[in-house]
Amino acid sequence: MGLVLKHRDSPYREGRCCGEWWKWKVDPLAVDAVLIYAHPGRGPRAGLYTDYTFGVWQGEALVPFAKTSGGLTDEELRQLDRYVRGATVARFGPVRSVRPALVFTIAFDAVRPSRRRKAGLALQAPRILRWRRDKHPREADTLETLTGLLAAGDDFRPA
Repeated sequence: MGLVLKHRDSPYREGRCCGEWWKWKVDPLAVDAVLIYAHPGRGPRAGLYTDYTFGVWQGEALVPFAKTSGGLTDEELRQLDRYVRGATVARFGPVRSVRPALVFTIAFDAVRPSRRRKAGLALQAPRILRWRRDKHPREADTLETLTGLLAAGDDFRPA
């Protein structure tokens, strides 16, 4: 999410543009969440668990609210794959439910209501910002935190 200004006669160019184009990105919103499910990747990552579902607290339960795979280094992906294989508590086809012990900061551009999702919210462009090895799962954010971001309604972000 952000703003792009360009000269009227400037042609479209792929990738990062400069000179005739100016790009300003809005800082993302972010919450700390717990890894609760993992799914095998595709293509070159087909042998690793690289697609993740994250949860936030609603009372004593973790509610899934975001799925993402981007933002980790190859080494972190290998470490998480080993964790998933050793911390699996249930299997649903290719998906593994894991012991909720790891916390990650999830960045996103906007949040909006969604009737299709268990949390009642959908994130725009969720991605992993960092692995929070310094946090305990009980320190992760709550559904109320996410709902508060929705209620705050920033003018730059679609609701």
